[in-house]
Amino acid sequence: MTSSNPVTESFSLEKQSLDLRFRSATLASREHLTDSYVRVRLTGDELEGFGSAGHDDHIRIFLPEQPPASVEEMREAPSREFTPLEWGTDPEGVHYLDLEFALHGDEGVASAWAQHAPIGSVIGIGGPRGSRIISGSPDGWLLAGDETAVAQIRRYAALIPEGAPAVILVEVRNAGHQMAIDAPVPVEYINRGSAFPGTALADAIANLDADDKPGEDPFVFVAAEKSIVKPARALAARWGVDTDRAIIKGYWKSKDTEYHAAD
Repeated sequence: MTSSNPVTESFSLEKQSLDLRFRSATLASREHLTDSYVRVRLTGDELEGFGSAGHDDHIRIFLPEQPPASVEEMREAPSREFTPLEWGTDPEGVHYLDLEFALHGDEGVASAWAQHAPIGSVIGIGGPRGSRIISGSPDGWLLAGDETAVAQIRRYAALIPEGAPAVILVEVRNAGHQMAIDAPVPVEYINRGSAFPGTALADAIANLDADDKPGEDPFVFVAAEKSIVKPARALAARWGVDTDRAIIKGYWKSKDTEYHAAD
């Protein structure tokens, strides 16, 4: 929905198609940032040239039980979608890719792999196959999500200029699950306790009014359990934000481990 009196657009979201490429890498290290959140580093020669221009880009990781003999065999392994956090080449010339996982016990294949896969385990990586890139300079920012959106929030927060108005909301289980996020404004953590995931974030979003709008033409990113989409779109309508220039997604769906958001 677009406001009847739209302000001058300060930015756009531009789509970029990419050639789909598959790579193999190995698990080099893991770091528990909280009891329920882990960062892993993948390394391998095939990561040379890897890139992710869009801050909400998705790659598909493939988790074979043993090294696959071909790309076709790799693609038959269990897989999930993630957003790349950081990549590059370390001082020793090793190509790496960092990913972060919100853990859900051993219920999900990716969560179990992130916690228990032996160092040196093989992982397949496909994509990204497309990007949405911010062109221009939003005059304000809203970044909101649950644990599954922290990597994206980290990447978008790095774009926020010092002094720019911004609101960053992150829902977690409780204070023990809060993790450090570098940002030029304070991150507001919302503890859901025993409530259904996303409901505490939805309540916080519902309580944002016109006076809370950061800037006249803000970039809005909201992602959490699928039920977050409706309240996030309602906020966009209240603020007069064109949802074609916002990213509002359900990153996961309760009781549906195969769900993934459409681009």
